Amino acid sequence: METVNQDTNQVQEEPRTFTQEELDRIVGERLQRERAKYADFDALKEKAAKFDEAEQAQKSELQKATERAEALQKELDILKHADSVREIRNKVATETGVPASLLNADDEEGCKVQAQAILEFAKPQGYPVVKDSGEVRKTSGGATRDQFKDWLETSLAN
Repeated sequence: METVNQDTNQVQEEPRTFTQEELDRIVGERLQRERAKYADFDALKEKAAKFDEAEQAQKSELQKATERAEALQKELDILKHADSVREIRNKVATETGVPASLLNADDEEGCKVQAQAILEFAKPQGYPVVKDSGEVRKTSGGATRDQFKDWLETSLAN
């Protein structure tokens, strides 16, 4: 029902009243529409659970692959370091004449210091000067072969 206010010429509607049966029907229709929206909720829930399981399985596979890659990278780094140290020791051994197996430092400077110490230690000291029949013999340094040669020459000369 509409009433017209003559002063303002506006149409006003009076509030409509509903019976209990009409209200029950309206609410029932609304509930039916909402239930229809979520009719496949259980199926969607099941699919979501399967997706989560697959994602977890894939994640664990990815995690396994990542751990494997990290282990291989670590092994590669160790091998590269060992190769680098071996090259340094061989270089210093070639330069100084000291066997690489006697060097145990990891850097070039350390290997050079070790090689110098080994060379200093291994330097021939020679024999002490010995007087024989009043003659002072010269000290011969170097290899045993050279010393024998000097002795033989001295012996043959006398």
